[in-house]
Amino acid sequence: MTFLERTTDTRRLRHWEGNLEADYIYTSGLAGERFFVALRDDGRLLAARCTACGLDYLPPRIFCEDCFAELTDFVDVPKEGQVAAVTVAHMDRLGAPLATPEVWAFVTFRGIRGGLVHRLLMPPERAKVGVSVRPRLKPKKSRVGAITDIEGFEQARS
Repeated sequence: MTFLERTTDTRRLRHWEGNLEADYIYTSGLAGERFFVALRDDGRLLAARCTACGLDYLPPRIFCEDCFAELTDFVDVPKEGQVAAVTVAHMDRLGAPLATPEVWAFVTFRGIRGGLVHRLLMPPERAKVGVSVRPRLKPKKSRVGAITDIEGFEQARS
């Protein structure tokens, strides 16, 4: 069947014989690169700041969502964040059972719009909305400039 022919049988659309190449390169962009370099080299989390309307964004971006100003300033994210949402994964991404459940959360930071989704390094029964957490980073020599340079978020000591 060619692309000009029309099918009314959707079962014919469920299979593709042969190989389909799908090469691509994903880049983190200007703001993402600055974020990952600061994470790798200095162990810092950065947010992009809009000097026009005073908003800080995490993950950083290059344009303000409110006023569309270009974002060229970056600020340090507070050392402590809060769990805004939490879930427990009992299966891996392929559907196989995990030996130990993994706890994942959306972590937000005071004064920052947005946040990060990452692993929580605590048992499921202690993972609650509102818990204060801090990032645990890999040792500097093991960092590569990726989100996995953060091993996870652990409960902040009071």
